[in-house]
Amino acid sequence: MKELVRAPARSLAKKDFEQLSEFRYQMRRFERFSENAAQGEGITPLQYLLLLHIRGYPGRDWATVGELAERLQAQHHGVVALVSRCEALGLVRRKVSETDRRQVEVHLEKPGEKVLARLAELHRAELKSLQGAFRVPQIDY
Repeated sequence: MKELVRAPARSLAKKDFEQLSEFRYQMRRFERFSENAAQGEGITPLQYLLLLHIRGYPGRDWATVGELAERLQAQHHGVVALVSRCEALGLVRRKVSETDRRQVEVHLEKPGEKVLARLAELHRAELKSLQGAFRVPQIDY
């Protein structure tokens, strides 16, 4: 098998590093805000993300454990444990899929919907305040 020969990439300039640094800083500031907001509602940041990904799954208001694992970039067994903790809090419920009995659908319960709605409103306001600060760096590779 032949190795691909790449053209040498240009060296990154100080400005490039500054842009990358600023982008990562703004991302982390938003993450910190999100973590604090979730904890203020009595849930963990990961529980908030689980609720968000269930409600925000494209085309429907539920997601499978596998789909949630992909969205969370987590291991399947870790998401199973996370769903179990959220289920114990009454935030979500599991349902065996009617079309594929091997799959488990995860649905939001009313308490989960209420917590998610409050947090989504806070996040929307925070994102509006960051308008213009969140720019993807323009770095040529």
